[in-house]
Amino acid sequence: MSAWKKTLLAFACSSALLLTACNDDNDHVAVDRYDSYLTETTYTQDSVIAASRINVMQYTMPSVTGQPITASALVFTPRTPRPKDGWRVVVWEHGTVGSGDQCAPSNNQLNPRFRILAESLLAAGYVIVAPDYEGLGEKGIHPYLNLKSAAQSAIYAQKAYQERYASQVKGTWMSVGQSQGGHASLATAEYAQTDANYLGAVAAAPASSLGYIIQYIAPNLLKDVLLAESAGLVEKGTAAAGYAELLAYAAYVTTGIRAYQPNFDYKAVFHPRSQPLVEAALGTTGDNGLCLDELGPRFTDDILQYVAENPGKTVLDYPALIEDFDQNPVIAAFLAENQPATKYISKPVMIVQGKLDAAVPYVVTEQLAEDLTAKGSEVELHLVEGAGHTQAIVLKTKEIVEFIQQHMPAR
Repeated sequence: MSAWKKTLLAFACSSALLLTACNDDNDHVAVDRYDSYLTETTYTQDSVIAASRINVMQYTMPSVTGQPITASALVFTPRTPRPKDGWRVVVWEHGTVGSGDQCAPSNNQLNPRFRILAESLLAAGYVIVAPDYEGLGEKGIHPYLNLKSAAQSAIYAQKAYQERYASQVKGTWMSVGQSQGGHASLATAEYAQTDANYLGAVAAAPASSLGYIIQYIAPNLLKDVLLAESAGLVEKGTAAAGYAELLAYAAYVTTGIRAYQPNFDYKAVFHPRSQPLVEAALGTTGDNGLCLDELGPRFTDDILQYVAENPGKTVLDYPALIEDFDQNPVIAAFLAENQPATKYISKPVMIVQGKLDAAVPYVVTEQLAEDLTAKGSEVELHLVEGAGHTQAIVLKTKEIVEFIQQHMPAR
């Protein structure tokens, strides 16, 4: 921007007669009031080669109880030239990080798997808006795997961005997510499908059927892993670590219900031995719960200690969730109401799933895709041979970008 233009802009902004606030960022003049957008600061935890800048945006959204709250999101701007008709937006919905504010992606370095996809999307000319989710990074309990909350975190994050940069965006957007984020992307597709500017979803290893996985699928998988451990085919402790991850998810689900049912006795569905670990998932305030990279290992250590203390017992005997935990009325309602892809989705959906995924077994996702297709939805399923829970999305980066380019060309 020339010195003369800056002088004119400064003069205009100083005039008490004007009803607008000014900003010389990309020559954009912004209005002084927004429905959702609040503010932005520079993200300093990490960098991405293909991003010209990364900001942390604060915005307002309705909470899971319907009250207006503050939420946060990372915003990545490409180095590529802005299209004449404006940027297209991809909303990235992240996998499980935990429940404490310190776990929020905007408070940490970037996940290396997300970085791979982010570099590709930015190089292709897409802005990325990546919400932390309700209760992560800002005050409040995170309602983990709550469909409506996850969808609204995404919908209002992109809404806030498009309000702030109205003259620089085309308006169209899509969602992409992994694990918890895959669940969130499908939630977004369900809640945003009446938005003509929303053009489709990508869901990698979408979290679903958690109760069914823990009760019926996990025991058989764990038996196989224990046999493999005994035969020296996999490292000792693999089964304990796998079970610990599932229990951490269960802890975040049950404590997250407190976001909208503050009197729910989440400890009642766990055995006394594991209750202290579940309490740690929530923390003392709802804002200081343990992150997954700390809670998971704590569960693993306690499982291994239990096995060592009780000869003849295995990982499968560890006293965690009580029998028939899913019959608890609150848990039963949660599992029924927050299962993704139970309704027709009018926008195209791409699902990516590793066939060696132990956290979200591929048979569960395969059935989800079949059920969604049976409802008339357009579903593209990619089953990835030899890929675990976090590998499939990396191996299919090229196909994901091509899917987005097909339905929302960046130029």
